[in-house]
Amino acid sequence: MLNVAIVGTFAASLEDAIRRNLAIPCEVVVSDEVTIISHLAKVDVLVTMALTREMTRACPRLRLVQVPGAGLDRIDRSAMPSGAWLANVHGHENGIAEYVIGAMVTLTRGFFRLDAALRKGDWQSQWAIGTAPPPVWPELTRKTIGILGYGRIGQAVARRACAFGMRVYAVRRDARRSIEEVAFLGGPESIDEVIEGSDYLLLSMPATPDTVGLIDRRRLGLMKSTAFLINVARAEIVDEDALYEALAEQTIAGAVLDVWYRYPRAAGPTPPATRPFWDLPNVLMTPHISGWTDGMIESRAKLIAENIRRVALCETPLNLVDP
Repeated sequence: MLNVAIVGTFAASLEDAIRRNLAIPCEVVVSDEVTIISHLAKVDVLVTMALTREMTRACPRLRLVQVPGAGLDRIDRSAMPSGAWLANVHGHENGIAEYVIGAMVTLTRGFFRLDAALRKGDWQSQWAIGTAPPPVWPELTRKTIGILGYGRIGQAVARRACAFGMRVYAVRRDARRSIEEVAFLGGPESIDEVIEGSDYLLLSMPATPDTVGLIDRRRLGLMKSTAFLINVARAEIVDEDALYEALAEQTIAGAVLDVWYRYPRAAGPTPPATRPFWDLPNVLMTPHISGWTDGMIESRAKLIAENIRRVALCETPLNLVDP
C-alpha cells in the first residue's frame, strides 16, 4: 500500500478533498513540517509546499514530491532524490482572474468609501442636494491592462479583460507565440514599455532570481499617476519601501495587494508588512486569498489524487517540473 504524507498548513487544507478523490487505498499521514520528519521513513509520496534536505534524507522510499500549489519557491530542487518526480498543480487561474477584475472595479469605483458614507446618510453622488456632483467614474472599457507574466493566470485575466473592452499588453519570457486577445506581446525587454502604457499593471509571474525586486523605485516611477498596481504573484517582486512611498505620496493611484512581505508563523495577529500599508486609503488589502475558491480546491485535489494513483501503478505523473 502506498504511503502518503500531507505536510504543512496549506497542504492539510486539501486533505479531505484529496481523500475524496483517491481511487486507490493509501496510508495517509497529515503533519507539520517539523513533526513529519519522524514519519518519513516509509513515505512514497510527499504532498508539501516546502522541501528541505533534512526531509529528503528522512525519505529513502520517496518517489514523488507533489507540490499542492503552483509556486516552487520553498522547494529546494537540489535536495530532490535521484529518480524522484517533482510535480505541481494549478487550477487557481479562474479564481484569481475573477478576483483581479473584481478588485479593479472595486478600487476604481471607490465602493468601500461610498458604502461607508451612505451608511451615514452621506450621498456622495449626483443625487446629493446642495453640493456639486462628484467627478464621473472611469470605465474599464478602452483602458489598458499590462500583464507581467503571461501564463495561466495572465491569460485567464486577459480573456475577462477583453470582455470588458480593455486592451491587453503582456510580457512573457517566450514572446514568440501569437495570442489572439493580446494587443501587444513582448519579452522581458518590453517591461518598461508595458509599464508606461498601462492603466492597470498586473503582476502574475513566479518569484525567481530574475523577478525578485523587478518592480523597484525606477519602474514604479514609470507608471502613470492614474494607474493601479495589482500583485497576485509574490510580494518580493516589488520593493516594499518603494511601493509604500509611491502609494503614500500618490505618485500612483493605488494598489491591490493579495501577497505580502510577512506571513503568520504562529496564532494571533500578524502585520503583513513592515511598512503600514493598512493606513493608506488607496490600497485594497487581502490575505492571499485570490485563488482560494471551490474550483481551485477540487481541481488541485483531483490532480494530486490522480498523481498518487499513477505513482502506485508506476505511471508518469501529470504536471511534472524539471527538478
